[in-house]
Amino acid sequence: MYPEQSAYLPAQRAVTVHQPQPLSPYDPGPSVALDPCGERQPVVWVPDAYGRMVPMPKHLAPAPILAPEPRDLTPLPLLDPVAQRFMGAGLGGGALAAGIGYGVGEIVNAAAGISGGALVWVAVIVLALRAPARAISGANGSTVNIRKAVIKRSHFHG
Repeated sequence: MYPEQSAYLPAQRAVTVHQPQPLSPYDPGPSVALDPCGERQPVVWVPDAYGRMVPMPKHLAPAPILAPEPRDLTPLPLLDPVAQRFMGAGLGGGALAAGIGYGVGEIVNAAAGISGGALVWVAVIVLALRAPARAISGANGSTVNIRKAVIKRSHFHG
């Protein structure tokens, strides 16, 4: 069924081992100047991936990096002046509101005191002053003494 193999036989041909060449950056070789129909565009030199300067049409070149403006490094105040103004207005407004609230509270308390105690005394004084005036003027008033005695006795029937 299978061909008889009594033992393992080594390969009859030589084995070649692949030795890769070390990688080197792409070398485009000598540049050839082309002049397509006399249309020459402005050319700029930009660095490529390997740091070499290569020519490139100006309209295809990346935008130049603009230098940032120098920063102002003068120290800033501890609190912002605008924030100080807002804080002052808030504290002043709070103090004003507290003062107004205290004043309104005092007025309400005084009105409550007048209605509770002083007005009662004023009413008593007015009634006291008017009562003799009616008696002196001889008004048709008469005095009637009514005495009603209720006597109740408890009886225990038991």
